[in-house]
Amino acid sequence: MKIFRKTFFFICFLTAVSVFPQTTLDYDVSEHYTKQEVEITMRDGIKLHTTIYSPKDTSREYPLIMSRTPYSSRPYGEDQFRSKIGPNEYLMKEGNIIVYQDVRGRWMSEGTYDNMRPFNPDKSGKEVDEASDTYDTIEWLVNNVENNNGRVGVWGISYPGFYSTYSLLSSHPALKAVSPQAPIGDFFFDDFHHNGAYLLSYWRATALFGYEKEEPTTEAWYTLPELGTQDQYQFFLDAGPLSNLDKYYGEDNVFWQQLKEHPNYDDFWQKRGIIQHLDNVEPAVMVVGGLFDAEDLYGPFETYKAIEKSGNNYSMLVMGPWSHGDWARQNERQAVGNVYFGDNLSEHFQQDVETKFFNQFLKGSGDKSVGLPEAYMYDTGLRTWKSYEAWPPKETTKRSFFLNDDQELAEEAGTEAEEFVSDPKKPVPYSEDVKMVFTPRKYMTDDQRFAARRPDVLVYETEVLKEDITLSGEVLAKLQVATTGTAADWVVKIVDVYPPDAEDFEETQDHLKMSNYHMMVRSEVMRGRFRNSFSEPEPFVPNEKTAVNIKLQDVHHTFKKGHKLQIQVQSTWFPLIDLNPQTYVDNIFEAEEKDFQKQTHKVFHDSEIEFTVLE
Repeated sequence: MKIFRKTFFFICFLTAVSVFPQTTLDYDVSEHYTKQEVEITMRDGIKLHTTIYSPKDTSREYPLIMSRTPYSSRPYGEDQFRSKIGPNEYLMKEGNIIVYQDVRGRWMSEGTYDNMRPFNPDKSGKEVDEASDTYDTIEWLVNNVENNNGRVGVWGISYPGFYSTYSLLSSHPALKAVSPQAPIGDFFFDDFHHNGAYLLSYWRATALFGYEKEEPTTEAWYTLPELGTQDQYQFFLDAGPLSNLDKYYGEDNVFWQQLKEHPNYDDFWQKRGIIQHLDNVEPAVMVVGGLFDAEDLYGPFETYKAIEKSGNNYSMLVMGPWSHGDWARQNERQAVGNVYFGDNLSEHFQQDVETKFFNQFLKGSGDKSVGLPEAYMYDTGLRTWKSYEAWPPKETTKRSFFLNDDQELAEEAGTEAEEFVSDPKKPVPYSEDVKMVFTPRKYMTDDQRFAARRPDVLVYETEVLKEDITLSGEVLAKLQVATTGTAADWVVKIVDVYPPDAEDFEETQDHLKMSNYHMMVRSEVMRGRFRNSFSEPEPFVPNEKTAVNIKLQDVHHTFKKGHKLQIQVQSTWFPLIDLNPQTYVDNIFEAEEKDFQKQTHKVFHDSEIEFTVLE
C-alpha cells in the first residue's frame, strides 16, 4: 500500500480548520501580544497543552476567548506566533486574551483521544469528559492568567465547533458567551453519515480521526491513502464494496473499525451525540453556519433548536450563503461554486455581528440588549440579509407540492407513478466535475442539468413562477415509493431553475452558462432501511408501496418570479454516498459483489414535498 504524509497545514486547509480571516499585512501579532505555552492539569492528572496570547498593553483587563481543537494549537514554541489569532481581525486588534488548547489525546496534549467523546452527566471524582476538561481549563485560566476580567468566551468551527457546544455543558460560572460555528452535532447525521447513509466522500478523512498517538507530538502521526488518480468517481467505482477499502485502513485505524462495527444508530453513536444534552444552557449562544455547508448543516440548525427549547439566557442563529468556514475568511466576492451572492459578506458578519456578540457578553453589560436579531438569515435567492424574531419565522405556513403526472410539481396529488432503473454499475454522479477532493463543497450549488437529463433521475417542476415564493424553514419530503429489491436509497434535491436570460457570473465555469442554470438549493438522502427507525433497520417488501419521509435541513431561499421550482428524485449519488447494494444486508460494510443488483424503483404521484413558506 502506498501512502504519503501530508503536511498539517494542507489537511487543515481542506477540512476548513485553517479558517482564520485574512488580515492587513501591517499587523504583527508578536508586536501586540505576548505568547505563553502551559500544560494545564486536569482532574485525572492528564496535562493539556494550552497556548495563551495576551495583549502587551497591561493597563486594563481583558476577557479570555478560547478555542479547543483536535487540529493543533500550532505553531509550537513561545517565540513562534500565528499570523492572526481569535475569531476575527477586529477582536484581535481591539485586544482580548486569546487561548488555544489541544484537546485530550491530540498533538501536544496527553491522554487518549476519543472521537466525539460521550458526555457523562453523572461523572464524579476523577471521571472526565470534554465538559470537565473545559471546566478545569477555565478554572485554571481565570486564576492564573494576568489581566483577565473573569469572563470567558468560547468559539470554534467544525470539530472545534463541537467542543464549543460541549463547553456549554461545563457549567463554569465564568463562561459567558459561546459561539458554536458549523458544529458537529451527531456523527450519524453530520460529516460521515446523512440519515444513516455513509458518506464515502469523507472516507479519506478517516485518517485524521482514526489513528491514536502514543505521546505528545508536534508532527502528524497519521497518513492519508495515496489513491493514484484524480478521478474520484472511477476510483470508488472500481474499488467495489466497502470491504475492499480495508486494504487502506487496518485495525490500527480505530475510527474505521468503529464505522464498520456500528452501521446503525446504536448506543455507540447515540452516546456521541451532543444535541440531546443541551438543557438549561446558561451562557449566551450565537450559532453560526453556512446555508451551503456540505460538512455540517445538521449541527447548526439542530443545536440552535435544542438550545431554544431549553429557554436559555440568550441565543441567536446566523446562517449566510457560505460553504464550510467561509464566514471566517474575508473574500471580497462571496460565491459558492458557480453562484455569486454578494461582496464582503463575511467581513460584515465579523465586524457587525460576531464582534458585537462577544463584546456585549464579555466586555459590556452582558444583558440581552445586544442589538442583534434572534435569527440573522441570508436569503440566497434575493441575495440579501433578513432579520427575524424567531426561526423559522413566525409568519410562515406549511405548503405542499406533489410529484405529479407529466413531470409537474403541482398542488394537487396525481394518480399515476413513474419508474426508473437504478444500476449500481452506473450510479448518478453528485458532480459532473472530474476531480479528487478531500471533502466535497462546491456541489452544494452545482448546476443539476447533467443529472436532470439522466433516465435514472426523476424531475418535477412548476411552470414559470408568476410571483416570488420564499422558503423559510424545514422541508419534509413525503415519498410514496416501491422497489423490486429489498433495499434502496432515496435522494431528494430542491432546484432553482434560472430563466433563459440569466447572466453569467465571473465565477461561472467556462463550460457552463447561467442561462437555464439548475442551482441546487438543498438536497438530502435517506437510506431506506432506516425509514422507520435509525436503530432498527428493515428491508423493503418488493413491489410494495411504502412511505419514506426525508427531512431536509432548513432553507432560506426566494424562488423569484420568472424562475421555476424543481424537485429531482434519484437513488444513487456517487461517490458522495456509498453504493447501496439494493439487496438487504445486515451490515453494508460487509456487502459482497453479488449483493449489488440492478433494481427498478417507482415513485407514486401522491408523493409530496412539504415546504415552510414565508407569507
